[in-house]
Amino acid sequence: MSEEEKYLLEERIVEVLKTVYDPEIPVNIYDLGLIYRIEVMEDASVEIDMTLTAPNCPAADFIMEDVRLRVEGVSGVTSATVNLVFEPEWDKDMMSDEAKLDLGFDVD
Repeated sequence: MSEEEKYLLEERIVEVLKTVYDPEIPVNIYDLGLIYRIEVMEDASVEIDMTLTAPNCPAADFIMEDVRLRVEGVSGVTSATVNLVFEPEWDKDMMSDEAKLDLGFDVD
């Protein structure tokens, strides 16, 4: 798989991640800054490191499974592994400006 193919696949993955929401927050997980790493491997498998807004999030399993299923549904992806990480710790500064506006935060 060429670097360009990996890049294009990653773009499609990002678009799909923008359709995944924490049930308690009306902003997608990508714009919330919960996705720390997306790596497309040579065999088109994908590894994702993500976090949650709070370590004890009751929807953690639901969100992670939603991410895995949606990414595996992207044309060209052979499999997806979703790793839950808590380093670095998430904070609101990781959100996109659009997400901050949607949630009523000041944009720097």
